[in-house]
Amino acid sequence: MRTLIIFILILLANFESYAQDQIIARQYFEEGNFEKAVVYYERFYKNNPHNSGVIVPLVETYQQLERYKEAEALLLDAAKGDKVNPVIYVEVGYNYHLMGNDNKANTYYDKAISLIDNNPNYAYILGRTFRSKTLLDQAISSYKKAMQLNDQLNFNYDLATIYGERGEVELMYTMFLELIKKSPNLAPTIKRNLNRFVTEDPESENNILFKKTLLRKTQSDPDVLWNEMLSWMFVQQKDYRNAFVQQKAVYKRSQASSLQNIVDLGVLALEYKDEDTARAIYEFVIEQSTDLQLTIQAKLTLINLKISEGEKGKYNSIKKDFEDLLNEYGNTVNTLVVQSQYAKFLAFQLGESSNAHQLLRQALTLSKDRFMQAQLKITLADILVYDEKFNQALIYYTQVQKDLKNDVRGQYARFKVAQTSFYKGDFAWAETQLNVLKSSTSQLIANDALELKLLISDNIQKDSTHTALKLYARADLLAYQNNTEQSINILHEILENHKGDAIEDEALLKLGELYEKSKQFDKAVMNYEKIIAFYPDGILMDDALFHLGVLNFEKRNMPEEAKKLLERIIFEHQDSIYFVQARELYRAIRGDQLE
Repeated sequence: MRTLIIFILILLANFESYAQDQIIARQYFEEGNFEKAVVYYERFYKNNPHNSGVIVPLVETYQQLERYKEAEALLLDAAKGDKVNPVIYVEVGYNYHLMGNDNKANTYYDKAISLIDNNPNYAYILGRTFRSKTLLDQAISSYKKAMQLNDQLNFNYDLATIYGERGEVELMYTMFLELIKKSPNLAPTIKRNLNRFVTEDPESENNILFKKTLLRKTQSDPDVLWNEMLSWMFVQQKDYRNAFVQQKAVYKRSQASSLQNIVDLGVLALEYKDEDTARAIYEFVIEQSTDLQLTIQAKLTLINLKISEGEKGKYNSIKKDFEDLLNEYGNTVNTLVVQSQYAKFLAFQLGESSNAHQLLRQALTLSKDRFMQAQLKITLADILVYDEKFNQALIYYTQVQKDLKNDVRGQYARFKVAQTSFYKGDFAWAETQLNVLKSSTSQLIANDALELKLLISDNIQKDSTHTALKLYARADLLAYQNNTEQSINILHEILENHKGDAIEDEALLKLGELYEKSKQFDKAVMNYEKIIAFYPDGILMDDALFHLGVLNFEKRNMPEEAKKLLERIIFEHQDSIYFVQARELYRAIRGDQLE
């Protein structure tokens, strides 16, 4: 018994040693250190000479070292006998190809493919192996042969992908579309593949070809699927108007009659600032919907669109829209979101804070849901901050923070506690709250917390009286209250009286943002450019680059200048919170296909 235990322990030790050799060899191979990798692979091969999983990595290492003869000897030895793994024949052929002997290579490729006659399932591993070596013709032959021999096998997805890799785009489109029709569950995966070919550019050759392929399908086979795919194509092109045309056709012909896809399209149109299409979409939803909540949400979205236009002359009309909506559906649980947003509009746009307070306190009596209660309390606290009733606001924020401490709403409430404390000049307490939020599960909250913390810590250390920081907090509050002109005046006061102070770049950035908001774009540009010129190593450098890049592209019709600025974020500020947005906008300007 003791001898058996010792034998097992030795066996386990050897197995562990072999496994370790394989791990080390793979690591050296991936690092490009092939001389060291081959030592470990050869040692491992000696103990596993008939394992193709060992032979192939060793052969690949020999090939990297151009030791083709040794690879040939190894492979030919493995290719002896009756039960040869078909992959070995592919490897023999590929090694001959590397040696410049394509005739011999093709002989072994054909030999591998011939094994499919006896076992069509070999096509799985052969197709994958051929594709890994870019032997696409052989992969196609393997898949087609297997499907002819066994009609239960389906490699159409693989074939379509290969046709795309070979540049036979039209054939790929046709096969993928047929696959989606037969197997709708494959649609998400196929769309990800199509994304490599269908881009934002409607004039690109691949986009035109895809559209033609779909239009032919609609003529020969009138199926709503083709309308759905046309809509998908238009979404890739950010042509939401035409996507909506197709989605309406789908909705009218679909038995399910769900409006969800149309609602999702409306959200996209809003996100990409196609307000006209978004408005048309939500008007259609209102006409067609029999769902109370969806109808209310659509009507509220239309009101929010009017608010976003920022025209004070429309405020009375917007107020009437809110009142009509609440008169139609009542001040009930179903309209709590409407009541919350109406209260915010009353306070921030019309200055009717007392009416807003009354509306929200009444709404709080209706809601039993703690998350809805939290949202209403946050809105009420926001309005109290607007009225500079900071202590009352802190009570509501703190209630939400404690009630939902493990929820993102609770973390947001804690941030609002910090921000409100900042407004009232209690910088130490604000910093305490912000320290907790550095590890927030919400990246957005964590970023906002970090920015405010750095603003406070940079300035309280260098100015014991906190004079400049108090002025900045006042300017920030005025901006929050939509008192843009007064905020701008205070920021200019900071720049005039606190030159060279740590807060100077913060004041410049805030000025740039406020000038943008008031559509004084040239003045915004001037402030962003000052940050770039005088604070190249400052923490706000990426903010200035991004704001100026977007401004140049969207408002000044200067795409080349925008590209240069975004490029600097991509290559010089890879840890920036704007990195992803900058890269996407940069590619869009350059006409790249997004990955």
